[in-house]
Amino acid sequence: MRLLDNKKIKHALVDQEFFPFFHIENAFDENLDPAELVENFPVIKSGGSFHTENLIDGSIKNLVDELEGDDFKQILEDKFQVDLSDAEVVTTLRGYSRSKDGQIHTDSKTKILTVLLYLNPNWHSSVGNLRLLKINNSLDNYIKEIPSEFGNLVAFKVTDDCWHGFEPFEGKRLSIQLNYIYPQALQSHRFRHKLSSYLKKLFKR
Repeated sequence: MRLLDNKKIKHALVDQEFFPFFHIENAFDENLDPAELVENFPVIKSGGSFHTENLIDGSIKNLVDELEGDDFKQILEDKFQVDLSDAEVVTTLRGYSRSKDGQIHTDSKTKILTVLLYLNPNWHSSVGNLRLLKINNSLDNYIKEIPSEFGNLVAFKVTDDCWHGFEPFEGKRLSIQLNYIYPQALQSHRFRHKLSSYLKKLFKR
């Protein structure tokens, strides 16, 4: 069974006023049981991003395969009017938010597009919700707030002013992040992630 509702995603409107983005409240097929994905999500008890290279078979791996697949890539190309044929895709998981996370920033210029998909059933807090911002110095001056509730998907084009962040939140916060990377920048991008994972292992000892 396909997990994403690509028809719904195709019909989402791209907001172009500050920087190009679109948001869907529930990007999944209506027949999907949230527990199927949440229970299969790797247990991550520390902050930071974790690469999906070592995922074993299961619903999360199937979801990552769909996000990295040609159908979803074509949707992104059409919506953002970009050519991703030579771009590389990198997908990471986050399972725990630290109080220091969420500071206002734009994404690295090595990235072309960013996609974030949240997997938190019964999320009732506004703290920890991503805010797409009009300016670079205030979380209160935002274009849109993206709930961390299960199924919320946001995708945006990486520009000089794609400011975003969220109010400090400490605790479990499940998400998948997909990035399309300029091919010439992929090696350094992978090195940073590998170094980050290595340092996390050292500090756990």
